[in-house]
Amino acid sequence: MAGKTFFITGASSGFGAACARSFAVAGNRLILAARREEPLLKLRDELSQNTTVHLLTLDVRDREAVRHAVVSLPDQFHEIDVLINNAGLALGLEPAHQVDLDDWEVMVDTNIKGLMYCTRFMLPGMVARNRGHIVNISSTAASWPYPGGNVYGGTKAFVLQFSRNLRADLLGTKVRVSCIQPGMAETEFSEVRFKGNSGQAEKVYAGTEPLTAADIADTVKWIVERPAHVNINNIELMCIDQSWGHLAVDRS
Repeated sequence: MAGKTFFITGASSGFGAACARSFAVAGNRLILAARREEPLLKLRDELSQNTTVHLLTLDVRDREAVRHAVVSLPDQFHEIDVLINNAGLALGLEPAHQVDLDDWEVMVDTNIKGLMYCTRFMLPGMVARNRGHIVNISSTAASWPYPGGNVYGGTKAFVLQFSRNLRADLLGTKVRVSCIQPGMAETEFSEVRFKGNSGQAEKVYAGTEPLTAADIADTVKWIVERPAHVNINNIELMCIDQSWGHLAVDRS
């Protein structure tokens, strides 16, 4: 998997940064997009010895900014082979009747609209070239509900179903679409969800060996490296310490 151009959103940390490291081999070109510039600069310094890196300080919620970023790419980065739609987040764990409505809107704008924008502006080029691969990062929350998951789970269910519908739209082309549904993984995810409360975030993983960002990057790499005639539709993965719970019953 050399000589390819990768566009990775949410690349400043977690799954995105791990994917960048995974594909940072000689001959590849990496477009790394995220809102935070400083960690992107550090990542470029780390990876630029092995691969060519182009940074984009980008908020995927901004439709026009995404469009401009894609059409303004330098010539050597213009033909995107793999788009990894990783940018996303969860905010809060309150029940629906107590949640901060702003948190819901941020999740919808990032997890749904941001993914839509990136896909829509890069997909025409893939179809025109009759090659390419879109890898969307969803979550086990797309399929399995939990208290407080409300809109976050809904946004990730969108990612899963959108991925399936993309495959239907792209039948007859050589453009591939895959979706990954990670379970509990220890990244900045819980710190973001709990708005910087590291103590609360640590409790999520206490006594477990959760998935790591590298685990997800390995999965993405395996998917992308399948032969061109093979499309991995969907993968759901959890750490061994996580499984499905029993159905809740209220006996009050």
